[in-house]
Amino acid sequence: MDGKIALVTGAGRGLGLEMVKALARAGAHVLLNGRSEDSLASAVAALRSAGRSAAALVFDVTDPAGVDRAFANIEAEHGRLDVLVNNVGARDRRTLFEFDLSAVRQLVEADLIAPFELSRRAAKLMIQNGDGGRIINITSIAGPLADSGDTPYTAAKGGLQALTRALAAELGRHRITVNAVAPGFFATEANAAVVADEEIGQWLKDRTSLGRWGRPEEIAGAVLFLASPAASYITAHTLVVDGGYLAHF
Repeated sequence: MDGKIALVTGAGRGLGLEMVKALARAGAHVLLNGRSEDSLASAVAALRSAGRSAAALVFDVTDPAGVDRAFANIEAEHGRLDVLVNNVGARDRRTLFEFDLSAVRQLVEADLIAPFELSRRAAKLMIQNGDGGRIINITSIAGPLADSGDTPYTAAKGGLQALTRALAAELGRHRITVNAVAPGFFATEANAAVVADEEIGQWLKDRTSLGRWGRPEEIAGAVLFLASPAASYITAHTLVVDGGYLAHF
């Protein structure tokens, strides 16, 4: 992926940072998005010290003015964008009747509307450049599955999977592929408390084919594959990375 410009949202830590590392190792110049300048600066410094090409791009994906500035910056500095990974996600676990509509709208804004707008902005640059591109949406196994106490998130992630198919249909003629990666249960920093719960660990052992939590770095190969020339004839697909959770009973 030498010479490719990639933008990964929500890239300061966890799964997003692992995606960044994989793309950078493959030769891409990776733009790390997030809202915390300090965490992004630390991640970029670590990547550069390892000889990788990376830069921070601080903006809130739900802020139209911030998105405008970010894409103006990308066009001015690089003149192109080859890969977009929509990784930012918000979650709010409450029962159905505990939500007010403002909270629902806020979650859907982050998990569905922001990826829609970023994909549209990225596609314009890809079409303008004429070399095609890759858009990868990070959905969830909560798209095809559902549980109580998670309704807005499940709806938004299901919508993101549908958006993946719709964008693929619309952008294919421009040589832009649009795919999704649906993670299962990963042992990230954000999940530290539940990862430490032995009862949940036993449940995952019984519930997944591989019998364990996913390691954050295990998401990276799926994203790198879909971003690479090796996936040139794959579009509208959701690649599930869940240790067999969806297939196991």
